[in-house]
Amino acid sequence: MLTVLAPAKINLTLEVLGERPDGFHEIRSVIQTINLCDSLSFQSSQSIKFECDEPNWVPEESLLSRAVGLLQRVTGCSKGATIEVSKHIPLVSGLGGDSSGAAAVLRGLSKLWGLGLSQEELLELALQLGSDVAFLVYGGTALVEGRGEVITPLHSLPHMLVVLMMPPVPRAKGKTQRLYASLKTSHYTQGQITYRLVGLLTGGRGVIPPIQFNVFDGVAFDCFAGLEEYWQQFLKAGAQEVHLAGSGPALFTLVEDKTEAEKIYDNLQKQGLESYLTETLEAVEPLE
Repeated sequence: MLTVLAPAKINLTLEVLGERPDGFHEIRSVIQTINLCDSLSFQSSQSIKFECDEPNWVPEESLLSRAVGLLQRVTGCSKGATIEVSKHIPLVSGLGGDSSGAAAVLRGLSKLWGLGLSQEELLELALQLGSDVAFLVYGGTALVEGRGEVITPLHSLPHMLVVLMMPPVPRAKGKTQRLYASLKTSHYTQGQITYRLVGLLTGGRGVIPPIQFNVFDGVAFDCFAGLEEYWQQFLKAGAQEVHLAGSGPALFTLVEDKTEAEKIYDNLQKQGLESYLTETLEAVEPLE
């Protein structure tokens, strides 16, 4: 049995520069993987079969199924596999669980089926599934530009603890499109926040960059009913600053000190809020 971890991601910065002629938005973002992971186990079989411990996860609606179909179509491979999915990343949370699972499927099946695809070939396939899938083929810390398809791996972020909170607010599919539709020209930036963070990371100074920004922070309260209340609870729990994870509604704070991170996490737990204490991850190693 081959097991591949599929880590969640957070956006350290997420800037929207404007609308593109193709209908997408031009973005500039630094994305970071964290040690909250789904686990995918692969075994050879006669056909494709998914098994999952999360009853609300539907394979047919997931990028994981699309990843399998794409890989079969492009390579002409007709082999089968049983894919067991152990879910730890909350569904429809902004943490990229579905995209990371798709990246893990590409990597895992390439190994299981003996396809020997390179990182570059995996990236090319991932781009056909989604920009987050492409980033998650690499993991670690990366600059993402264009509509999300231009990915530049960066010097790793200095190790940080990450406290996540999953507020109990409605999280319907299509939320990302609603958030983009809520943006006004006044929300657009020129990418300077992201480039400043990239400069610090590229310098490899070993400092903890105090630069975080998510354009969706400015419209999230209108899109997620009740989110503001939980945002305030996160701050009262001891977080210095709180940001939306991707398109949310998951929230996070970065913490350098372990004792401080544990205190924030414990305070959230005492309030009965779904929360996670995790940490930043470096880039994934290619499967041998």
